Amino acid sequence: MQEQCCIAVLEDNMCTSGINMAKGQGACDTLYTNTCDTKTAKICCDCCLLGKAAQEQGLPCDSSLSLGHQCGIVSRACCMDGASDSQKALTEELPNQDDTKENGDASEPSDSCKGKCDHHCVGGDTCGCLKGYKLNTDGKSCDDINECLLGASNCRAGERCINTEGSFRCQREVSCGTGYELTDSNNCKDIDECETGIHNCGPAFECQNTQGSFRCLPKVKCAAGYIQDALGNCIDINECVTGSSPCSRGQTCINTDGSYTCQRNSVNCGRGYHLNEEGTRCIDIDECKGPEKVCEGHVCINILGSYRCECESGYNFNSINRVCEDVNECRHYPGRLCAHKCENSLGSYKCSCTTGFMLALDGRNCDDVNECDSSPCSQECANVYGSYQCYCRRGYQLSDIDGMTCEDIDECALPTGGHICSYRCHNTPGSFHCSCPVNGYTLAINGRGCQDVDECVTGTHTCSENQTCFNIQGGFRCLSFDCPNNYKRVGQTVARVERSDIVRCLKSCLPNDIACVLDPTHSVSHTFISLPTFRELMRPEEIVFLRTTVPAYGSYHLGSYDVKFDILEGNVENAFDIIKRVENGMYVGVVRQVKILIGPVTTVLKLSMRNLSTQGDAGHNIINVHVFVSEFWF
Repeated sequence: MQEQCCIAVLEDNMCTSGINMAKGQGACDTLYTNTCDTKTAKICCDCCLLGKAAQEQGLPCDSSLSLGHQCGIVSRACCMDGASDSQKALTEELPNQDDTKENGDASEPSDSCKGKCDHHCVGGDTCGCLKGYKLNTDGKSCDDINECLLGASNCRAGERCINTEGSFRCQREVSCGTGYELTDSNNCKDIDECETGIHNCGPAFECQNTQGSFRCLPKVKCAAGYIQDALGNCIDINECVTGSSPCSRGQTCINTDGSYTCQRNSVNCGRGYHLNEEGTRCIDIDECKGPEKVCEGHVCINILGSYRCECESGYNFNSINRVCEDVNECRHYPGRLCAHKCENSLGSYKCSCTTGFMLALDGRNCDDVNECDSSPCSQECANVYGSYQCYCRRGYQLSDIDGMTCEDIDECALPTGGHICSYRCHNTPGSFHCSCPVNGYTLAINGRGCQDVDECVTGTHTCSENQTCFNIQGGFRCLSFDCPNNYKRVGQTVARVERSDIVRCLKSCLPNDIACVLDPTHSVSHTFISLPTFRELMRPEEIVFLRTTVPAYGSYHLGSYDVKFDILEGNVENAFDIIKRVENGMYVGVVRQVKILIGPVTTVLKLSMRNLSTQGDAGHNIINVHVFVSEFWF
């Protein structure tokens, strides 16, 4: 009654067979009452499914005994049904029913089982898992079974197993390829291009599907003697050019549209022969007596079916073309016939020479030509082997255009032309000359530099008797000096002054002139300097030295002195400064030019030289430096 009840409830043959085996061992007896109900039969089937899952994973069949005695027996029986020998060897011997402590009546789960299992209760307080899961060691939770790792999948060759939660799926590793598509069952299915309309058959063709592709079959069939091309056109077959001629021996095949005809052959003589007058046999042709000049210019000898030529010197007979061909002696004997160049000619050759040589009397060697005999150069010519070289005299250079003409060198235009002459450079054919400003200068002995003319010495100045002539670069100045009130000039007025000369006025007070006595200025002096317009000023140029008799002690002591120098007036563009330094233990004032002044410029530097002591100013001297800057650098 119980067996029929299980069979009636469970339609799965696997569950039914497992339960039937377990009933033989009394496994289901305790799970069922006298009246078999559907709920109890479902619990028994779940235990059987757990055993089958263990079999698929290759686990020992007694791994489900922790589920409870009755469920473990059903699970073990379903696992052992169809298990491998190795799997059966791993399975422990089934424990006795009396040795296993039951966890309650499987027909109705206890209150302690409800709400604690991940999936469902198997019986009493025992937990069970769905297919694709296994019970964890805690007896409550269920873990996914990795069928791919256990090798329990049914994936075919060329498919890759991918584990999923509670199951697995098979995925192809290689694509199906052109003409196939992948189905939902992971199989490759041929694409019917004809049915889907993705073929490229023209309107004159019918589409025929094939595995992985398709064919285009012409709708119109060609008649015999024709072949169909890729566009469906019927093209005539030339039967005469096939491997085996369709005509019999002694006949000629003539192709026709869609067919051919065979025509009887006539007598055909080979080359060098022709038919006799009767047309029955072939006789030799004497090419030497024919209208064509076969050996033109040479001796012709007739032979059967052909002829040959006896060629003259310088020619060779070509047996293929049957003509006398010229021998290229220059190519056959390179470098042995001519000293320079060999030129082939019909039946012979001739020698020639390169430029600068002429052919010798032997017609092979070359002699040097003296080109200078024909005066090819505008100035000097030197013959060299095979050529010549033109030279130019000093002041000329050879033309880059023809290499023969001598052109004048413009020395003034050379990169160094600006330094050839001091003032102006004038180019002349083959040379140059320098010139100086019209007034105030004369050309130096070297013909390049400009020397200042001292008008004060030569007497070419225009100064009066009361004036003093001072020579400057490129000219002169007429100077006259009057001492200020209460000052008296030292010395007499001279006709000319040099650069180092000084005109000095010393203080000379009248008796009882207290203001004059208290005036700190002891002297007023005049000195003169002529400067060029410097092209560049790499460092300050020292031009005037004011020497004193004041010793340099470095610090003030009782009775000691110091000197202070200043520029009071005339410092054009701040081009000058004055510094103090010690020479031979004495203070010296040095006037320097620190910036370039473009001449002509005339200025008077008013310098102050004050003697200082611990009590204050001990004396004051004024020095007027008359500066004349020339417009030239020389």
